[in-house]
Amino acid sequence: MNKKKLATVWLGGCSGCHMSLLDIDERILDVAKLADIVKSPVVDGKEMPPVDIALVEGAITSDEHYREIVHIRKQAKTLIAFGDCAVMTNVTGMRNYFHLKDVFDTAYVNAISNDKEGKVPDHPSLLKLNEKVVPLQEVVKVDFVIPGCPPDADAIFYVLFEFLNDRFPNLSKAKKLKYG
Repeated sequence: MNKKKLATVWLGGCSGCHMSLLDIDERILDVAKLADIVKSPVVDGKEMPPVDIALVEGAITSDEHYREIVHIRKQAKTLIAFGDCAVMTNVTGMRNYFHLKDVFDTAYVNAISNDKEGKVPDHPSLLKLNEKVVPLQEVVKVDFVIPGCPPDADAIFYVLFEFLNDRFPNLSKAKKLKYG
């Protein structure tokens, strides 16, 4: 049996979804029997190869995230919005209620800091934040959603295991699933 290729990606979020993924504990061995994890912040894969399944945590907050999610969509047969930030921007999207300049001024210019300059960082290697944070489905087609902040490890395992076995998950029929 050919193993599927699995990628996990962290965009604009807190990494809580990936922490819940790690909470599947020894069941990761069941996943490993069916899939090779070819990209993940946990294993520090740099390139996004073609994959069968991409779990994407976080919202689209910047120019880099936009380019990355478009590339991920091209590379993934199935793209799963992984957690509430990916689905509806959640905490990451709270800055949408403010002008971006005010956000930067609060974080850098008016914040207590040891740099004494109060300047907004400006370097070509830094992300350029978008005016508004958006969920994945506003940029690309999403095939499935795992809700929660963060999603429950049992829900993550169930969804992964179903997709890895060529079945479409049905969260409403799944037993004993809780959502964070």
